[in-house]
Amino acid sequence: MIISKDLYNEHMKGTTTIGIVCKDGIVLATDKRATMGNLIADKEAKKLYKIDDYIAMTIAGSVGDAQSLVRLISAEAKLHKMRTGKNIPPHSCAVLLSNILHGNRYYPFLTQLIVGGYDNLHGPKLFSLDPIGGLNEESSFTATGSGSPTAYGVLEGEYKKDMPLDKGRDLAIKALVSAMERDAYSGNGASLAVIDSNGVKIYSDNEVNKLIEKVKKRRNRC
Repeated sequence: MIISKDLYNEHMKGTTTIGIVCKDGIVLATDKRATMGNLIADKEAKKLYKIDDYIAMTIAGSVGDAQSLVRLISAEAKLHKMRTGKNIPPHSCAVLLSNILHGNRYYPFLTQLIVGGYDNLHGPKLFSLDPIGGLNEESSFTATGSGSPTAYGVLEGEYKKDMPLDKGRDLAIKALVSAMERDAYSGNGASLAVIDSNGVKIYSDNEVNKLIEKVKKRRNRC
């Protein structure tokens, strides 16, 4: 199925979300602005969710569709843990989401998702999903939303394979700041998470603001 261009543009033009694969974990970052056309509808929109102890997800697109998927996959992760006594693997979580999206392809969820997780057997894992269930495992980085072209420019130039988590975290913030400065549909601060062998860590607003200031100061010195 091909989604109508007008329908896609109406619901999918806001947001910047970023996922980065690092040597020892995954970094996820998003902006906080939600828009309705030219109106900034929410300056504190939540676009980053913890799904399980070792999995987190970013959302872009239709808020209602994305939140419905978050509730559904969070419940499935809990059921998996109840049945098996183990956390759902990141790949299984992404495949389940892909199946749900593909099963609704004629009435699609208008959303783009990035799923990041850590598996003790396979290490850090990063996946991107399109509205009708297309699933890609990313080996380096990915970005979605209207600010993604600007974010990709930074990521393409500065990403290094096997970079440590702290470097990946700074790169995600740098790419996100660049996107927010150039994309009218992205802004109002950032959300940040890292996923490693210790689980999901979601940074506080104060921690994120300090990282943003550090990135801006470093950029100004260059």
